[in-house]
Amino acid sequence: GLLNVLPLLLLALPAGVLADRLDRRKIITATSAASCLLCALLALVTRFHAAIPDAAPLRAVNALLAGAAACVTSGGAAGAVRFDNPALPLVFLLQLLLSVAFVIGNPARAALVPRLVPAPALSNAYRWNSSAFELAVTLGLLLGGLVAAWSFTAVYAFAAVSAAALAAGISGIRLAPGDKPPPGQAAAAPAGASGLFAGVPFIWRQKAVLGAISLDLFAVLFGGVVALLPIYAVEVFSGAAVPFLDGATSHRFVTGLLRAAPALGAAAMAVAGAYLPPFKRPGVALLWTVAGFGASLLVFALSKNLWLSLAALFASGMCDNVSVIIRHTLVQLLTPDRLRGRVSSVNQLFIGCSNDISELRGGLVAARLGAVAAATLGGLCTLLTVAVVAAALPSLRAVPPLDKLKPSGEKKPHDTF
Repeated sequence: GLLNVLPLLLLALPAGVLADRLDRRKIITATSAASCLLCALLALVTRFHAAIPDAAPLRAVNALLAGAAACVTSGGAAGAVRFDNPALPLVFLLQLLLSVAFVIGNPARAALVPRLVPAPALSNAYRWNSSAFELAVTLGLLLGGLVAAWSFTAVYAFAAVSAAALAAGISGIRLAPGDKPPPGQAAAAPAGASGLFAGVPFIWRQKAVLGAISLDLFAVLFGGVVALLPIYAVEVFSGAAVPFLDGATSHRFVTGLLRAAPALGAAAMAVAGAYLPPFKRPGVALLWTVAGFGASLLVFALSKNLWLSLAALFASGMCDNVSVIIRHTLVQLLTPDRLRGRVSSVNQLFIGCSNDISELRGGLVAARLGAVAAATLGGLCTLLTVAVVAAALPSLRAVPPLDKLKPSGEKKPHDTF
């Protein structure tokens, strides 16, 4: 989690400027190609880890990791903490570089959709875009849970192929004959701090956007349980062993099921939501779905039954999908195209930090108080967040239907590819 936060803090805002100054398709293609290479290297490192020499720099990094882990691990478990594999520092380094590629490419990915579809279809396009994403996440987690039980190397290899497919698909987008290239984005994204932070004052002025981003930021920051799922698989659901698998493999398989349940719920809601009419009061719906997300996490936190926990995670995924669709659509529809990259970068900074710091928070609290206490505290804080945002930013509750939203200050239709 910490390795994913560092690139966000350093590169998210510059990445937004790039998305507003350069061809977004080229940014996505380049960062996807880099991700492909890095995943391929991860596959090689995990496949041939035994051949990596125990060099002094790698031992020094492992010693630092062991010291950091010892600081946040309870005394009874400290003896089980080991960082002695020479491949481990390389895995951390490659993960850091993967995060850099993702951070640089994400604002361009978020801001590309309005250039691909006409403005009247944008709200529905975001619904279908979310549906496709959630289905991909669901299939990826289900497949990953199965493949990881056999080989982690195969997981990384599949990720490399997927990144290559994305790079090839984006690079295949061409302008239609007679269409003009995107309007000069360089003039809309001035150099220096004013251009770098241009998305911040816009978000501050648009209280509905601020409320949506803040709600997601703190709800995920407090309520994220992704880092706790492997602990639950071992400590809480150890009795739910899979008969045809050994102990360690069974725990990985149960972890895969727990990871897949939220994505499966999100995918089901995404497909259903694509056919539903726009929310008449999307801000109110956002508040209720985040509250449902927190309540589902409380059920999961306190459950000792695997099937009830899977159902609670499934429900949390359904609620999370609705909130993601509303937030993402609201942010993009209210933002002029000249600012979409930079506003998306601020959104990425908020949401990315909340996800990764949430993993760090969950791990630290679980190390001291246990996974159940960490998950329970997260669910309660999520519900408290909803109450605070609803009271502090009433304009969020007054947002009109998404299909009636227009970019602030935009006087003409969007140019499209």
